[in-house]
Amino acid sequence: MADLIYKEESYKIIGACFELYKQKGCGFLEPVYQECLRIEFEIQEIPFVFEPIIQLEYKGIQLEQFFKPDFVCFSKIIVELKAVSSLVDEHRAQTMNYLNATGFELALLVNFGHFPKLEYERFANTKNSKNLIREVKSWNE
Repeated sequence: MADLIYKEESYKIIGACFELYKQKGCGFLEPVYQECLRIEFEIQEIPFVFEPIIQLEYKGIQLEQFFKPDFVCFSKIIVELKAVSSLVDEHRAQTMNYLNATGFELALLVNFGHFPKLEYERFANTKNSKNLIREVKSWNE
């Protein structure tokens, strides 16, 4: 298995998500987890921007349309939250599109709605590969 990109930073982010799941569990709507994670990132001193507006372009022309991932942490990692019973391909496609549109190399898709454990997937878009690499993990206390 290849070395993980932004290993230390992504472990810190996932650690904050684990702490939130440990405190709140599942069953809340996504905005609750967004607000709690903002607090947890501040407590753990993880640098982040909440819902940054990222402009889209097409063939070099800036579009009126934009997207807002839930977080960008460390100025280089997209963090997209969900609060659903299970992740589906549409969630994964959304996350992969965020990576492709930004040129970032790493995105974390975190699902707080899964019971009995936190569910997350890690998407790496490496410069050496045109393929996105997905790693699926879960955590259960």
